Amino acid sequence: MSNNQIELDATGLNCPLPILRAKKSVAGLTSGDVLHVIATDPGSVKDFESFCNQTGNELVSSGEENGKFVFDIRKA
Repeated sequence: MSNNQIELDATGLNCPLPILRAKKSVAGLTSGDVLHVIATDPGSVKDFESFCNQTGNELVSSGEENGKFVFDIRKA
């Protein structure tokens, strides 16, 4: 069984667009698949934590790379 990883580039988008796009992308995933999000909005750090808490999806990792925020979200 192999899980897919989909990338969502939300650079340059401000709240709430990164979350809205992520929500739409996660909806199309199968349970266990991972959505890799790249964002530039500093508010997205708290937004994605809240998003995962509210939806039951797992925030596998979050961090900062090259001045951008990156998140891996596994669909529940």
